[in-house]
Amino acid sequence: MQKNKSIVLGITGGIAAYKAAELVRLLVKSNIDVQVVMTEAACQFITPVTMQALSGKPVLTGMWDASIPNGMPHIELSRAADAIVIAPASADFIAKLVHGRADDLLSTLCLARDCPLLVAPAMNKQMWENPATQRNIAQLNADGISIFGPDSGQQACGEIGLGRMLEATDLLYLIEAHFQPKLLKGKKILITAGATLEMIDPVRAITNLSSGKMGYAIAQAAYEMGAEVTLVSGASALKSPIGVNTISATSADTMYQAVMQNIARQDVFIGVAAVADYSPVNASPQKIKKSESSLTIELKPNKDILAQVASLPNAPFCVGFAAETENLLEHAEQKRLRKILPLMVANDANEAMGNDENSVTLLDKNGAHPLQRAPKIEIARLLLQHIVDML
Repeated sequence: MQKNKSIVLGITGGIAAYKAAELVRLLVKSNIDVQVVMTEAACQFITPVTMQALSGKPVLTGMWDASIPNGMPHIELSRAADAIVIAPASADFIAKLVHGRADDLLSTLCLARDCPLLVAPAMNKQMWENPATQRNIAQLNADGISIFGPDSGQQACGEIGLGRMLEATDLLYLIEAHFQPKLLKGKKILITAGATLEMIDPVRAITNLSSGKMGYAIAQAAYEMGAEVTLVSGASALKSPIGVNTISATSADTMYQAVMQNIARQDVFIGVAAVADYSPVNASPQKIKKSESSLTIELKPNKDILAQVASLPNAPFCVGFAAETENLLEHAEQKRLRKILPLMVANDANEAMGNDENSVTLLDKNGAHPLQRAPKIEIARLLLQHIVDML
């Protein structure tokens, strides 16, 4: 983020209030200034003392707090904040927001705010699925209020379903993403990531060492910047980025099919996946037994997904990745020209695969633009900024 941000964290009554403690810790660790405001019901689940210790600031709970010089905390707090985050947001408090109720400090603060409002619902699955709650959520969306979650899983009541508040790490990411400049708002981006598996038999495959980290980072950064993102992922142990439509595609052929089925009306295509160049002609339906004899496997070339997309009529803006082990810039530029791409990202295969950091060189018609070694999420943001400039 460009500068340290300041948020008001509102906590309402619900068992998920315990997650707010971890959220405060993560926000403070990320150099985000946090002022906690709690409802009376929230104080039944977690104490203001806990929140004060974590945030480093006195927690506000009432309308008539004497510590606010002008006696108007509902005005003072919102004017100093870059955003108000309600986590957890109970069904009752969501209803208050919809109807403009202002009967305590937090609801009054939200009504009088002069900054964005971000809401993380948390409630029992039946409460979440109730038509009244769904109408209220639809109204909040219509009012321009951002809704984070909820998640699905086991709830405190023992039932399983939608209604769980997102984990603190996910909320931190969404809050930070909210503050990123929305340079790609209105754009649709399709990204491939990860390794493909070309099956030899049911238990063996031809693959590579790609972790998918770079492609996933680009998907995350694109979502932060306001794009509608589709991620076609090969084999990867990574968690799907929040807010991104992720499609699993294990082999080069299934990845090709997934890309071609979703490429229409995309503004940008970024081919980051390490797609296998070859696959077995005849995969064995049964496990091949070991013997003393040598084994020969006939391979056929796979379709070049990036080249196919770039050759489409009205093709999207296409970006390729070239992972090379020698003559990096020469081979990457040859690939860019051969596939007629506006932009190619060149990176050292030995340095890039599996690591959390990377250094790359962007190649376009104006020459080479090196990006120094940095976390892949930072490389992703700089790459997308370059794409925005080219667009």
